[in-house]
Amino acid sequence: MSHSAPPRDAFRLDAALDVPSEPRTRAPVPFRRVLIANRGEIAVRIQRTLRQMGIGTVAVFHRVDADAPHVAGADESVELVGDSAVAAHLDGAQIVASAVACGADAIHPGYGFLSENAGFARQVAEAGLTFIGPDADTIALMGDKISARQFAEAHGVPVAPSVMPTGDLDAFAAEAERIGFPLLIKAAAGGGGKGMSIVPDAGALREAARIASSEAQRYFGDGRVYAEVYVERPRHIEVQVLGDGTGGAIHLFERECSVQRRFQKIIEEAPAARLPVALRDEICAAAVRLASAARYKNAGTVEFILGADGRFFFLEMNTRLQVEHPVTEMITGIDLVRAQLEIAAGQGLPAPQQEIVAHGHAVECRICAEAPDRGFLPATGAVRHLGVPQGAAIRFENALRQGQKITADFDPMLAKLVVAGADRGDAIDRTLSALGELAILGVETNVDYLARVLDHPAFRAGDLHTAFVSEHADSLAPRPLDAAARDRALIVAALGQRIFQTLVTDVPEPHASIGAWRN
Repeated sequence: MSHSAPPRDAFRLDAALDVPSEPRTRAPVPFRRVLIANRGEIAVRIQRTLRQMGIGTVAVFHRVDADAPHVAGADESVELVGDSAVAAHLDGAQIVASAVACGADAIHPGYGFLSENAGFARQVAEAGLTFIGPDADTIALMGDKISARQFAEAHGVPVAPSVMPTGDLDAFAAEAERIGFPLLIKAAAGGGGKGMSIVPDAGALREAARIASSEAQRYFGDGRVYAEVYVERPRHIEVQVLGDGTGGAIHLFERECSVQRRFQKIIEEAPAARLPVALRDEICAAAVRLASAARYKNAGTVEFILGADGRFFFLEMNTRLQVEHPVTEMITGIDLVRAQLEIAAGQGLPAPQQEIVAHGHAVECRICAEAPDRGFLPATGAVRHLGVPQGAAIRFENALRQGQKITADFDPMLAKLVVAGADRGDAIDRTLSALGELAILGVETNVDYLARVLDHPAFRAGDLHTAFVSEHADSLAPRPLDAAARDRALIVAALGQRIFQTLVTDVPEPHASIGAWRN
């Protein structure tokens, strides 16, 4: 099925409201209460759909999050204990026991933490609860990057030439030289850029493999690494798929995730920029073929790298909801969390492939607590003021509140700004306008940096690849702010605060009591 951007007058803002919705004739899902094994903006986002479906919500939290919005917004909450906040959220046995104790029917893992942990999915099933995601065996198959790529290759999905681990470094190096450099070393059990490095030549291979293996062991408890041909200036294209568990699968089009920093995505969009229709169809078909062969159940994402020559290769499959799922919701009008719940309840796919239609274009910016002008160091502080952009086709996915402390306990991502437009140019313009309205005072963020990326001529032209940020580092650097401009900015910010507005506009006593009368 092909997709082409409709003209501006065909764009429907009603397909890109805060939570997409479409007519539903299905019976209610049988879940009375769902525990969300996550926190922050994704927990709040999942709660939103559960409330719309009339399903009770249970939040989990570590003491550092006791007064967080995802806790306040739940029908019930359970405190997790652990040596650290992250350790508490990784304690699958404690989470499952909490779900059973509070009478939950199902557990939604969100993304991160235990969302792609096969052992956790198995624990949930063994406790008689429904895991809102694929089964444990599928997670294990796709979670191991080596077995996943072997499965993909066996089912006709293209994979890049690679070198598998043998335990013999000399044999590994010899095979690497045979397929040629540069190579990309990856962790077999990894993701998120951990245990990954680019090897330019044979002289750097052994040390790079040693470091990558050590990092993989530290993060994933599995030191196996493999290498594949590094596609220079590649694009990162991923396809949202839904599977019913019986071999039925559909795609919800593709997303462009090429703009990354240190292998971490910072801007995503749907559909991909300047992707020929025939190539789009081929990539989406490959993703569906993989999901169908795996008898995949629930929502997943098949990721590919795309070379300048039009060749694409399987990268990995994420067996969970993606951080960037809202851009797909914005262009299709399909609520992916609702679809996850319905599939988990045995109600099948939301629609046949021919009925899945895309409208317009959507962009997502990841708002992070970091200092771009100081090497992107993580930033801490407290939210002193939060000004959220308003308007149709704008979603500000967050779990922030005024006074909230931003610490180093969790990932620095604070929120996601998602904006839709009639076409790519319109979506970029709308996103820039929304970034200009967004105000988070009290902690440094990357908001201005994201605006510079979006407004960069190369970004606007769709000249995207995974080295975009490093290639344009000089032109994306912060512009110096002169003293007069700084003072103007501070005055404008101050005038936006209620305390200053009160000082400016309120009439002091005794004149306030006297009223308008003057002698």
